[in-house]
Amino acid sequence: MKVRFTPGRVRVRIDDLELAALQRGEPLRAHVGWPGGGWTLTLDPRGHDVAGDGGTLAVGLAPLLGQLSDPAQEGVTISGEPRVTVEKDFGPQHA
Repeated sequence: MKVRFTPGRVRVRIDDLELAALQRGEPLRAHVGWPGGGWTLTLDPRGHDVAGDGGTLAVGLAPLLGQLSDPAQEGVTISGEPRVTVEKDFGPQHA
């Protein structure tokens, strides 16, 4: 999972194996820690909301998982603060 933060927006790119994990109901987590702090992003295939607390952001994908799983769709966007975009980034590494 690749994560990019810009003002008011979080962009997440997932590969085919990560999408398969979400489809199985498994959450995906990216965590970076440092002395005295850190941040964590969780993509939750069973959650319904975007919620943040301190250095943690949880993104519920349940309402959009079908759309994200559609081979014709490149990704999904959840409006709000922050706006979260989850894109499929399927390369030849798992083909």
